[in-house]
Amino acid sequence: MRPFVIRLHCLSIPAHFRPSNLLSCSSSAASAVPPLKPFSVVEYLVDSCGLSAAEASKASLSLSGLKSSEKPDYFLNFLKSQGFTDSHIKRIINISPRSVCIKVEPKFRSLLDAGFSQADLVEIITSYPYILNLTMRSVVPKLEFWDRLFGSRELLVKRLKQKWFFSYSVEKRILPNLKFFMDVCGISEEKASQVMRNRPEFLAQKPDSLQTLVRRADELGVPRQSPMYPRLLIALYGINKEKFEAKHKLFTSLGWSESDFFTAVRRTPSLLNISQPHIRRKIEFFVKEVGCSPSFITQHPGILLFSLDKRVIPRFQVLELLKSENLWTAKVSLLTYIIPSDKKFMEKFVLPYKEKVPKLVDIYRWPSREVSV
Repeated sequence: MRPFVIRLHCLSIPAHFRPSNLLSCSSSAASAVPPLKPFSVVEYLVDSCGLSAAEASKASLSLSGLKSSEKPDYFLNFLKSQGFTDSHIKRIINISPRSVCIKVEPKFRSLLDAGFSQADLVEIITSYPYILNLTMRSVVPKLEFWDRLFGSRELLVKRLKQKWFFSYSVEKRILPNLKFFMDVCGISEEKASQVMRNRPEFLAQKPDSLQTLVRRADELGVPRQSPMYPRLLIALYGINKEKFEAKHKLFTSLGWSESDFFTAVRRTPSLLNISQPHIRRKIEFFVKEVGCSPSFITQHPGILLFSLDKRVIPRFQVLELLKSENLWTAKVSLLTYIIPSDKKFMEKFVLPYKEKVPKLVDIYRWPSREVSV
């Protein structure tokens, strides 16, 4: 009897509610719903991260396996919660696109636990996004080493922005070079620390390159005990033999003897790091405009380290103007007005005469002056 009842029951159901019709209706309804649009990495990077179409297209090449917004959403939300701005995030993704797939929170927490502030980490990660791709097991001990060596968190944060910083092993590269620098070269711990603070990448070079630099410095006749020796090594680090010889020829073409050149380098090693056009222009100005002899410059090579446009020329013009107005009749040495600080120069050569010669202030607008190589 049951099959018969079921059949009667089905016959009593209105036609449009019968199972066969329901199936056909649901099938047609499903076919009417448009398929879900596949996830587009390029569109996501443009719409959610603020990249341009060209930037997003380039970044997407590193994110071909990304199939949803789940990971980048987490990445963006966490960074924004820690104080990263849209421009910070855009820079990070442009430099290191794969960062958007990283579980960033544990890394961030490890760096906070290492003693960095939230503001420090915003600055560090924005400057060097690749730090997010490194394991904290290797990063944190390295940070602790450099922190002790620098003795300054501010300096450490500044150095962390440099690309080379995490590229070299402390145990295999930095410490052996430091040991050579101190034990073989006789550099004191204080001087070695000073070098590391100023040019830490100096001790990240290959050991044989460091030994070559030491031989070159020895050839110039600077004693290893001299305060200039570490400075000379750093100067030579920034210039190969070919460039050194070219610099030598330039100085001799400008009236210096070979003895003058080597004497000046021993006294002021950083001369080697000034570009040739700047050297030529400075020496020609001191000789032709100021009236210095080449021997005077040889005896005082430090004057070549000052910025010509920001320091030397404005000060020279102030003195020339005072002389033309008969307000300064005493003989004045170049060193007298080049060496003093901006404040002292203003107090001696500008402020006492600004009422009589208002143009002095226009010529020398302190404190915008800088001393630079």
